[in-house]
Amino acid sequence: MTATTLFISDLHLQPETPEIAQGFLDYMARLATCEPAVDRLYLLGDIFEVWVGDDYRDDFTQRMSEAMQRVSARGTRLYFMHGNRDFLIGETFAAEAGVTLLPDPSVIELDGERVLLMHGDSMCTRDEAYMKFRAMTRDPQWQAQILAMPLEQRLALAQSLRMQSGETNSEKDEAIMDVTPEEVVREMREHGVRTLIHGHTHRPAVHELEIDGEAARRIVLGDWRPDTAFDIIACGQGPTLREFALPLCDAITHD
Repeated sequence: MTATTLFISDLHLQPETPEIAQGFLDYMARLATCEPAVDRLYLLGDIFEVWVGDDYRDDFTQRMSEAMQRVSARGTRLYFMHGNRDFLIGETFAAEAGVTLLPDPSVIELDGERVLLMHGDSMCTRDEAYMKFRAMTRDPQWQAQILAMPLEQRLALAQSLRMQSGETNSEKDEAIMDVTPEEVVREMREHGVRTLIHGHTHRPAVHELEIDGEAARRIVLGDWRPDTAFDIIACGQGPTLREFALPLCDAITHD
């Protein structure tokens, strides 16, 4: 029987967007009960809008964690890649949710092909201010300093950073917030792949490329919205980008 693999990213789960949160819970409920079981689910970053540390728990994050754990308990392997919003997720959450933390970038075997997985933000090299911010927030020493702060301070800092990000992005040229084409080619060439899957940019599409005379493709996941969601499915014939409506009406775990 052909294995089924799914990919999602950029849900930005938070209590303020209950439609998206319910869409995720419905999606995971399908995975926890569908026959046959899905083999793998990759969560490629920004699943949560903000994460201030594994020691923070509220009813909302607990419900999301338990939904993942039920799918994992069913036998589906869950892999979580950090995004630019939830980069502080650690091994404690991973163990509770039943997910394996995945480095960015990572190469996997998918339907007989080597495929590169990334969140996508590291390829936005034209956004120099963001690249400096990214380097800081991925620094283990910086993360340790943040996690050592009292929880109330971390929550306040997260709120401040979210407001600054929104204000800054509203002033940026759209082009510099997209991936740099040359960086895409460099990453794919470096990892020896002809297929790249990523999120982050909120620009779902399949881009046909040519690298060293060979056909290649970059598949971009879309962000989830109150009425629309995206995933990628692979079940024997390579990855396919899909858009579907929220709330879920039809089975979406298999073609």
